Amino acid sequence: MKIKDLDTEMLERAAGMLKAIAHPMRIAIMSHLEEGKKLTVTEIHQLLKIEQSTTSHHLGILKDKGVLASKREGKNTYYFLKHNSLKNIVECVSKCTIAR
Repeated sequence: MKIKDLDTEMLERAAGMLKAIAHPMRIAIMSHLEEGKKLTVTEIHQLLKIEQSTTSHHLGILKDKGVLASKREGKNTYYFLKHNSLKNIVECVSKCTIAR
């Protein structure tokens, strides 16, 4: 599908997703959720060495904008990329930031 084929609602949703992703911590969260990984808030905050409340805040934004989904298993809620193709955004950003 090409951008010209997207209707206004789809473009709004895409822009919202990109705005949500456009934060260093959120890109870092996404990078830890590549390859179908599912992690809890605790696991993510420990990996990123940030407060659990900050982690929850960023996860909430990513989930609200359709970037992440979650699944409750017992006492834990696991977060994962809602669409596996979103990993391409992280890969693209990584490639674009390499100094040449």
